[in-house]
Amino acid sequence: MRKLVFIAALAASTAVAAPAFAQDSDPAAGGFHVGVIGGLDILRPGSTEDSDLRGDDQSTEGFLYGVEAGYDIPIGSRAFIGVEAEVSKATGKVRYDTPDPNDFGYGQVKTGRDLYIGGRVGFLASPTTKIYAKAGYTNAQLNLLASDGTSRLEDRYNLDGWRVGAGVEKAIGSNTYAKLEYRYSNYRDANFEYANGATTNQFNVDTDRHQIVAGVGFRF
Repeated sequence: MRKLVFIAALAASTAVAAPAFAQDSDPAAGGFHVGVIGGLDILRPGSTEDSDLRGDDQSTEGFLYGVEAGYDIPIGSRAFIGVEAEVSKATGKVRYDTPDPNDFGYGQVKTGRDLYIGGRVGFLASPTTKIYAKAGYTNAQLNLLASDGTSRLEDRYNLDGWRVGAGVEKAIGSNTYAKLEYRYSNYRDANFEYANGATTNQFNVDTDRHQIVAGVGFRF
C-alpha cells in the first residue's frame, strides 16, 4: 500500500512539474527558427578611406528589412551555440550634384542586397531571455546610380567582408520570439560587375556598416 501511495505521489508531482519544466526550457531548446527583421542601416567609408564633402563625413542611411533563419544547439542548461543565415536589403543611397566620381568612395550608389552567414553563442539570462554574440561572413551589393536622361546604368559593386554583433532575444510565446541587436560590418574586398555579368579583378576597399535591428520569428 505504501508503495502504491508513493508511486501515485511521484506520478502526480511529475505531472505537475513537467509542464513547468517544459515551459522554462523552451527558450533554450535547440532547433530551427525563422523570422523577419527591420531597422536602421548606416553605410560609410572606413577610417582609411574617409573623405569629406561640404564639411561632413559622407554616409548613407536607410531602412533595413529582410528574413533570417537559424539552428540553435543547447550546451548544458544555460548556454547555446547556433548557426544562422540572413538575406536583407536597405533603402539608403548617396547622390550628389557634384560630378566627382569619388563621392562616398564608390560614386553615386544605392545599397542593394546583403547576404550573411555565421554563428552565434550565448546564454540564458533568465528562463525566457537569451543574450548572445555573433560573427560571420557578409557579401553586400551597391548599385551604381547613373543616367543620361535616356538610359540608366545597371552596374554594381560586390563587397566581401565580416560582421560581428550582439543582441538579446526574448521568448514571447511557446514558439515565438522577439529580438534586438547591434551589428558592425567591415568590407575589405570588392569587384565591379557590369550589366552583362562581367566583373573586374578584386580590389581593396574599406567600408563600414552599422545596423540596429529588431526582429520577430517562430521556432520549430
